[in-house]
Amino acid sequence: MAVQSSAVNILNARDFRSNTLFRLMLRRILKQRSAILGGTILVFLILVAIFAEFLAPYDPEDSLIGKEDIKKRTGPCIHILGCPADQPQHLMGVDGNVRDVFSRVIFGTRVSLFVGFSTIGVAIIIGTFLGAISGYFGGWTDGIVMRVMDVLLAFPSLLLSIAIVNVLGRGLENALLAIAIVSIPTYARVVRASVLSTKETDYVSASRSLGASHFHILFQRILPNSITPLIVQGTLGIASAILSAAALSFIGLGAQPPTPEWGTMLGSERNQVFTAPHLVFFPGIAIMVTVLAFNLLGDGLRDALDPRLAQVNE
Repeated sequence: MAVQSSAVNILNARDFRSNTLFRLMLRRILKQRSAILGGTILVFLILVAIFAEFLAPYDPEDSLIGKEDIKKRTGPCIHILGCPADQPQHLMGVDGNVRDVFSRVIFGTRVSLFVGFSTIGVAIIIGTFLGAISGYFGGWTDGIVMRVMDVLLAFPSLLLSIAIVNVLGRGLENALLAIAIVSIPTYARVVRASVLSTKETDYVSASRSLGASHFHILFQRILPNSITPLIVQGTLGIASAILSAAALSFIGLGAQPPTPEWGTMLGSERNQVFTAPHLVFFPGIAIMVTVLAFNLLGDGLRDALDPRLAQVNE
């Protein structure tokens, strides 16, 4: 009875400490300017993606040939900045198929955010499961799982993604699957390292002494306390996933025309960089801002959630 009472006290102290640490980490995050700036930009991008239908003046896939008297690859026309009122307004000009670039960039936000969240979400779920099982049970399970992850990590991620898409076929769905597959080893190794350091703590030993099952210990005690590095890595990984998707679309393996995806927009008009620079400038800026937002947020979270960095900053 004394052992069980002591174990219960340890678990209660651990729960109280977790709540206190959560409030402390929240305060630290709000002190990080990079996290606040990145989060603000990300919220703006999410709102743009949600309300794309209301913000875009034209259908992003609809050609204006025969509907407006305008030539292909015409530059931006903004009435308030002096563009003649008798000309149709296009904030970012039109592309080679006479489609409104501004509308395509707006809807491209939705595609890129979907790419980032979906691919990294799948990679985190699978990688967390594999890394948790590997780190908790160890032995031959750890050896097999980690050797498979090492094989995947041995190939450059973009080249492996290209190979997978070539096998599965071109298209955004296959590109998402390829990016998710090549991202799994990163999260598996991060979770494994966290589980190895967490499973020897007192509250885990207390759960064992109370007769808790392996499932309860792993998914109720260890993983919730191993999630911090996963959050940081996932935030940074979304930026990498968006870049990888844009790269695959740029070379024609990702999103296919007329899907309004930034990489596809760059790839289709890459030869017009000097004659119609607006066609590559605006999608490029959109990619840069989105990746910057996730990188700033990830750096801020890392500085706030890493105890050593937090002590230095404080």
